[in-house]
Amino acid sequence: MSDSSKSHKTVRVLAVLVIVSGVVFIIAAIGSWAAVKAQLTAENITVAEDAGRFAGEAVDGPFTAYEQANVINKHALAATGGKTYAELAQDDPARQTAMTASFLRASLFTSVLAFGVSAMAGGLGITLIIIGVALGFVDRDPDEADQGKTQAATS
Repeated sequence: MSDSSKSHKTVRVLAVLVIVSGVVFIIAAIGSWAAVKAQLTAENITVAEDAGRFAGEAVDGPFTAYEQANVINKHALAATGGKTYAELAQDDPARQTAMTASFLRASLFTSVLAFGVSAMAGGLGITLIIIGVALGFVDRDPDEADQGKTQAATS
């Protein structure tokens, strides 16, 4: 087996592996997105009516989760006189409200982050598939390509 033949075989194998990796990333992205969406939907959260966007809509995606987290912050600050959990005295009864709001916001922001990671994995999968296809074109034997052009020209 010639060095050129080994090189072509290596590039072909690499192209296939990169394409398969891309497909795996896309499948993982879709699965992750669906799992986060299902868990968030199961909580039956609705965006508050005083939200700037998505008021009254179900919290089931990154934009509605982000908006509801912002509304929770607005409500918590109103309940605590504009103070955060850390700014309230330990014996302040509003501290429990601030703490609960903080936990809820952190949970919603975690789902927003999970949606973002899923989208990034999907984008990476598409990129890997494109790279794999490009490697497949790089691997084409120039002699075979020239023969194809010659046959097309003589036909």
